[in-house]
Amino acid sequence: MLAEKRESEHTHEHHHEACGCGHEHGHDHEACGCGHEHDHSHHSHEEVHHTGREFDGVSAGVEQKVYILEGLGCANCAAKMERQIRELPGVEMATITFATKQLRVAANHQEELLPRFREICASIEEQVTVTPREEIQTVKKVEKKSLFQENKKEILIIAAGAVLFAAGEIAEHAGAPSLWPPVCYVIAYVLLGWEIVWTAFKNLGKGHVFDENFLMSVATLAAFAIGDFAEAVGVMLFYRVGELFEDVAVARSRSQIMEAVDMRPEVVGRLEDGEVHEIPAGDAAVGDILLVRPGDRIPLDGVVTEGESRIDTSPVTGEPVPVTVRKGSRLVSGCVNEQGVLQMKVEKPLAESMVTKILDSVENAAASKPKLDRFITKFARVYTPIVVLAAVATAIIPSIITGNWREWIYTAITFLVISCPCALVLSVPLAFFSGIGAGSKKGILFKGGVAIEALKNVKAVVMDKTGTITKGEFQVQSVIPFGRESMDTLLQTAARCEMGSTHPIGTSIVEAAREKGMPLERPKEVEEISGKGIHAVLEEREVLCGNKALMEMFHVKMDRYANDQYGTEVLLAFDGELAGCIVIADSLKNEAKDAIDMMKKQGLVTAMFTGDSKESARAVAGEAGIDKVFAQLLPQDKLAHLQEMRRESGAVLFVGDGINDAPVLAGADVGAAMGSGADAAIEAADVVFMTSQVTAVPEAVAIARKTGRIAMQNVVFALAVKALVMILGFAGMANMWMAVFADTGVAMLCVLNSIRALYGKTVLQKY
Repeated sequence: MLAEKRESEHTHEHHHEACGCGHEHGHDHEACGCGHEHDHSHHSHEEVHHTGREFDGVSAGVEQKVYILEGLGCANCAAKMERQIRELPGVEMATITFATKQLRVAANHQEELLPRFREICASIEEQVTVTPREEIQTVKKVEKKSLFQENKKEILIIAAGAVLFAAGEIAEHAGAPSLWPPVCYVIAYVLLGWEIVWTAFKNLGKGHVFDENFLMSVATLAAFAIGDFAEAVGVMLFYRVGELFEDVAVARSRSQIMEAVDMRPEVVGRLEDGEVHEIPAGDAAVGDILLVRPGDRIPLDGVVTEGESRIDTSPVTGEPVPVTVRKGSRLVSGCVNEQGVLQMKVEKPLAESMVTKILDSVENAAASKPKLDRFITKFARVYTPIVVLAAVATAIIPSIITGNWREWIYTAITFLVISCPCALVLSVPLAFFSGIGAGSKKGILFKGGVAIEALKNVKAVVMDKTGTITKGEFQVQSVIPFGRESMDTLLQTAARCEMGSTHPIGTSIVEAAREKGMPLERPKEVEEISGKGIHAVLEEREVLCGNKALMEMFHVKMDRYANDQYGTEVLLAFDGELAGCIVIADSLKNEAKDAIDMMKKQGLVTAMFTGDSKESARAVAGEAGIDKVFAQLLPQDKLAHLQEMRRESGAVLFVGDGINDAPVLAGADVGAAMGSGADAAIEAADVVFMTSQVTAVPEAVAIARKTGRIAMQNVVFALAVKALVMILGFAGMANMWMAVFADTGVAMLCVLNSIRALYGKTVLQKY
């Protein structure tokens, strides 16, 4: 429907098919083989704002709102909150993204539901507050604090507990009075564990039996009960230290990812009466004049009113080559001013500028959860009860058989500590969020973890030709007379016929004529012949301007025809006689060859789909090094061939940029659109390449594969360590210290491993 709507807006429709196939391609000038509408003037990068895929099935008109969950500290608790909120009457969809602390809800009458959201979240984590995002200041200046300042209370409690634990150990081994060690241990335990035990007690009343606090309380109090005072305190100490490190690792990881994608300014310098006044970025209005000094980030989208400089666009597009700007040049927020002082007029407020659009895209993408994430969340619900039941069975059955209750209760206690699923629930979404952040740093916008998960499994890459592999910038290469007519006459006549065209072929002919200063007047009569070309009547003659099928339709003899040049040809006939042809060609993108080579090194099969002639398509494919070529395709043919590619090679990534690519983009395992492409293509795609460079394709595949590996490493590592400690515990070779490491220690290592997705060499550096 989007394609049909856009096509209805065309000024006219006609064709110059060099292939001569006579097919109806559905839009202008199919001879180029592009299969697209290339009038991109309506599109700009800021339109790459998407919603999470999980919300695509939400009923039309249902309100969608985002809330911030301040104080959210447990990934497993977040999963419980999400599940309970989804079950509320009237809620169509709800998802919590632990990495961004955001709750996204699709439901009507959310003002009435908000108290229930707060009640649910507080019942699971008491300190969590739920606040609508719009009520929170858009950009807050956060003062950097040291690790000690951020966690002062926690560190002091741990330090005091550690001193008392050490005092108890020394007293116990130094022959001090028998009362001293227990007193030291009890005081240390109260300091370290009272919050955990109290929280567990309160949660019991709410029906939360298998939460982390309850499991740790039961384990350590059971150790006290069997006389292992030092073990109980030591484990609680180790647990608190592990939790602290885990919280710090999560916070720093979240901060690093968000800093990589959140380029919104805190303040801007507004010029008023020759003076610069700093104001909050959100207060800057359209029409304000801002001052941008060398080294400053462009704060908002706008246009240069004074000055000249070079702009580093890599933070937004990933493109490392600086761009020169001067008066009248458009500026995209997030880019960096490298040299001169600029004055710019604001064209879009902060909420509509590129920096906010990118941040929203990343946050929305994080809300779309991959299959692995959903599986682990479901697995965690089963895993904890099973391990707890195993702990109970271990405490009772072997004890009855052997009579050694102390040993088997101790083993059961280690199982309880291991049963917390936080490491599993936390590690997968954080890995995918890091991958989304890594992509945004390189100008690649993934629409969700689902897109990354699918992209890592692709076996073949199918690309559209024009605008994807080639520049999409058509230029007249040559004008070839077949008779007495001059080249200028042929060009001027063709340009007059093409004056109403919006297609690159038509506009390239008109531009070539205007560059030569030729006067252009519209013909007296113009008839569009779909799939063939134009029949026009000028003052002095009757003109045919189109493909071979048009010439055959009007019985024009082709005995004069002669052309061995590569490109799309537009044939001209005057008063029924073939007069000549104009050859228009598009050039290969500079990086296309290197990009195709990278894909092959990644083990991907490469293919090109185009509506162009076989000769032109093979020429482009041969120059780029593409494996397979499918030419003279209608839009529906592309989808059929894509399904054939899937059967032959496996999962397929399709890369395109045109309106008529939307169906095949949606039908591919993964659809990717060039950021310079049509809106319909960008909307249908799973991935958007802001740079519009072919190298973004292997770069995206590399990020997806790395992210997938890290997520799976986390899952395997967490489960393997927990299983190993359980086996060792059952064999009497593990203690509670190892169990705590299998919980908080593994979670911390998984977090640190996840953040690796945000960094690393680019594909260009790698190959």
